[in-house]
Amino acid sequence: MHELLQPIELGSLSLRNRIIMAPMTRNRALSGDVPGELAVAYYGARAEAGLIVTEGTQPSKHGKGYCRTPGMYSPAQVAGWQRVTQAVHAAGGCIVLQLMHCGRIGSHYNKDPDARTVAPSAVRAAGKMFTDAAGLVDFDMPEALTLREIQGVIGEYAEAARAAQHAGFDGVELHGASGYLPMQFLSTGTNRRADGYGGTLSARLRFVIETLEALCGVFGAGRVGLRICPGNPFNDLQDAQPLETYAALLQQLSRLALAYLHVVRSPDPALDAFALARAGFCGPRVFNDGFDFESAAQAVRAQGAAAISFARAFIANPDLVARYRNGWPLASFDRRTLYTPGAAGYTSYPAYQPPP
Repeated sequence: MHELLQPIELGSLSLRNRIIMAPMTRNRALSGDVPGELAVAYYGARAEAGLIVTEGTQPSKHGKGYCRTPGMYSPAQVAGWQRVTQAVHAAGGCIVLQLMHCGRIGSHYNKDPDARTVAPSAVRAAGKMFTDAAGLVDFDMPEALTLREIQGVIGEYAEAARAAQHAGFDGVELHGASGYLPMQFLSTGTNRRADGYGGTLSARLRFVIETLEALCGVFGAGRVGLRICPGNPFNDLQDAQPLETYAALLQQLSRLALAYLHVVRSPDPALDAFALARAGFCGPRVFNDGFDFESAAQAVRAQGAAAISFARAFIANPDLVARYRNGWPLASFDRRTLYTPGAAGYTSYPAYQPPP
């Protein structure tokens, strides 16, 4: 299983091992959606990962979905993230910022008073969202973006990428999964437009491609990744032909020369997202979801993965790489503190202390 400990280049990103920390929403941002000192400690303690992909971070106030998630559009947010990147780099780590615009998955209770909830089409998501102010509430009815506003959102992503550069990040990852705005544009159930951004398959792909092009224009393609999960119905997301949608998307991605494609295992047993990525994406592939160390090493050895990202294992094991290297046991995390404010369940998990 030594494959996971080998260094690798993902585009312009140099990783000292193939154990990646996956993006995980942890809801610890401070007032103003600023990452605080707890975030500095949290990410700094996990810097031995070959690459850290941060929690989803809204590129604008309109992109915010959940309570206590960080942003990357104000000077205070940039300063907070800069302290995070400095801590990770001081420990020899590599870190990219995941940009997450939630689109229709939002509530005005979690947003600034003048922030909007927008989407490709005015189709409300079924389900509810937790808010600190009012508990569980229905998702907002989104406003359909105009053609000019779509260009504005792509510009917000680019501005957030420039802010990420200023904050010292090594790159950015576009969150194109989990039913958020890019996936809303891709999917037939949420994109009911009949213009250049909807109505045909190629038009539904356009937002994601243009957003990636904008990010590549800031960082260079070798420092930009994309996360996808074909066929995932999370957040009331439906697509009539996910296999066709993502095969076409991967074909268009090939000309961008991205640093990596971050592929989450599909919950649809009839859709093998990893096989789809092997067939359609010629660059480095990062696989995610349900891997232990043995299956991760096998995926790198023989299944076309360049690296594997781990989420839950990194929560309670800040020293996950060391535990893997030394065969130390893994600690379990407490589900009750996944999304609660404060240090408990966030920075309270210790590194392993071997017996004397």
